[in-house]
Amino acid sequence: MGQFDWTPEIYLKRIRSQLPRYDELQEQAVGAIPFAPDRVLELGMGTGETTRRLIEAYPNAWVIGLDSSPDMVFRARETYDDVQLARMEDPLPDGPWDLVISVLSLGQLDDAQKQALFRRVKEQSRSLVIGEVLKPDALADVLRWSGGKLMWQAEDLAVLRALY
Repeated sequence: MGQFDWTPEIYLKRIRSQLPRYDELQEQAVGAIPFAPDRVLELGMGTGETTRRLIEAYPNAWVIGLDSSPDMVFRARETYDDVQLARMEDPLPDGPWDLVISVLSLGQLDDAQKQALFRRVKEQSRSLVIGEVLKPDALADVLRWSGGKLMWQAEDLAVLRALY
């Protein structure tokens, strides 16, 4: 996607202009959740858009969100109780988690970091849902590393789900 402005006030407008199917990706990611989760860890919470959709679909879910941007964390805390400033490379908050979900957050990790993240998720979670921009080779790698299955794809957008 190139350079991107992470300013919370304009993030949704900018992401929708760069990814016209952004809302469809979000819908497909939430639709790929395999069961009603109680405990959810969201990696890269950003503005809370995925969390909002997840809670609409599963009102009893308790979501902890992580994000590495202080501005995004500050904004998300205006709406959600449990948002933590953390990087995906850091240890995950203690599980177990019913679901770990990440939409448009893996792109900032290199391959070794993605593999390490998926190992940590498998140890602490019953399921994983990822919505991401992934070229074919990267998609194959992420599917292999996560043990996931492709649930939806449109152009370079993909949603995958793994059950552990």
